[in-house]
Amino acid sequence: MKRKDIACARIETTDYPSKGHFHVKETGETGTVKLTIPGQTVRFRVYKNHNHHVSGHLLEVVERSPLETREPACIPFGRCGGCLYQTVPYASQLELKERQIKKLLAPVLDPESVYDGIKGSPREFGYRNKLDLSFGNEEIDGPLTLGMHRMRSRYSVLDADTCVLAHPDLTMIAAVIRDYCASAGLPFYNKIRHEGYLRFVLLRRSETTGEILIVLAATTQRQHDFQPLTKLLLELPLEGRIAGVWLADDDRYADALIPDRLHCLYGRDYFEERILGLTFRITLFSFFQTNTGGAALLYDMVRSYVRRSSETLPEKPVIYDLYCGTGTIAQILAREAGAVYGVEIVPEAVEAAKQNAELNGLSNCCFYAGDVPEIIPSLPQRPDYVVLDPPREGVHEKTLKQLLEFGIPHMVYISCKASSFLTDMQFLRGQGWRIERWGLADLFPQTPNVEAIALLTRAESFPHTEE
Repeated sequence: MKRKDIACARIETTDYPSKGHFHVKETGETGTVKLTIPGQTVRFRVYKNHNHHVSGHLLEVVERSPLETREPACIPFGRCGGCLYQTVPYASQLELKERQIKKLLAPVLDPESVYDGIKGSPREFGYRNKLDLSFGNEEIDGPLTLGMHRMRSRYSVLDADTCVLAHPDLTMIAAVIRDYCASAGLPFYNKIRHEGYLRFVLLRRSETTGEILIVLAATTQRQHDFQPLTKLLLELPLEGRIAGVWLADDDRYADALIPDRLHCLYGRDYFEERILGLTFRITLFSFFQTNTGGAALLYDMVRSYVRRSSETLPEKPVIYDLYCGTGTIAQILAREAGAVYGVEIVPEAVEAAKQNAELNGLSNCCFYAGDVPEIIPSLPQRPDYVVLDPPREGVHEKTLKQLLEFGIPHMVYISCKASSFLTDMQFLRGQGWRIERWGLADLFPQTPNVEAIALLTRAESFPHTEE
């Protein structure tokens, strides 16, 4: 097969995250196609062939996998690329994820490492509490759309009003915003010419209070009064209620919502969410897990791993929560600790964390804004325990070395990208660390993504395998 050739193959196995492998017996060629399921026959375009190993971009599924025993629940399925597993029953989705992650992490697991299983999301559909949407069109000169980019396209945008992952309140709001802007004749921003007006919409919703935040982002190339749209939105028959509507000026070239200025059209810039007995104020752009029910499972698992380590810790340990976001984990662990120090690079998230700690009556939580390796040396107390919840690229080796200098006996590592965790764990194993226990929490049904949580222990105190 040559570059740009179009070919068909049957996917035999998949590796995380759903990278399918095939073998062509006639030519001896092997290859991979991402976003595939074992047993599918797929058509793909070759983009690389190195030593008879082919890499291809998926074009279409020619024949379903035997695992795909149900019909898709949304209209853009197969074009959006976000819900790869939608035709697979949920129990089989969990098995697929479990099998892929076990295979990936096999090089860093020991026979003594205890696997605590995979926890499924309380909701299979309608679980997303946040949507990041773009204005555009599906076809050149087609009608205005508001939604997600078509798979492997920077320019084609598919409507999100039938998305089955989002709460119905959010899809209803997206449809109303799109239809209003279309009827008003407002043009979307052209990323090639850097001309136009409409750019993005951010929708966030609390699962427990039903409060909703709306941000519409546009350039300053024209002005428009969005009060009529705001009135329409406030009159919608939603299950929840709108807490705030905001207009963001966004003239940057980046294909992401990075506002230069915010204008309040209605209400406030936060909503409240409740999880594991605590209340959190979530602001417009602060980080919070997109699956609230799944996050509760994840955080409860983290708390249980910290408690399992209690016999090696002081009665009231000092805990570091690194890459802490709005401080959810720090505050959930606060009652287990003498002091908790959270570090996060986003200043807005740190301010939200401080407000949330005050809201929850927690006086032993302190939060710092800055890059983790720069802040760690200045923290007032050394840690007895560390919780790591890094971004997708994982933890820099410099930071890991800093943490190991503290001589702590345990860490908990939370990973939203298991391949990054594998890289970090390979380094830690070289420093005498092992995975004592680990498990998975599925915060992303219908997709290949899954959260991994691991209790890491220094080798001299390993194993500790009580069930």
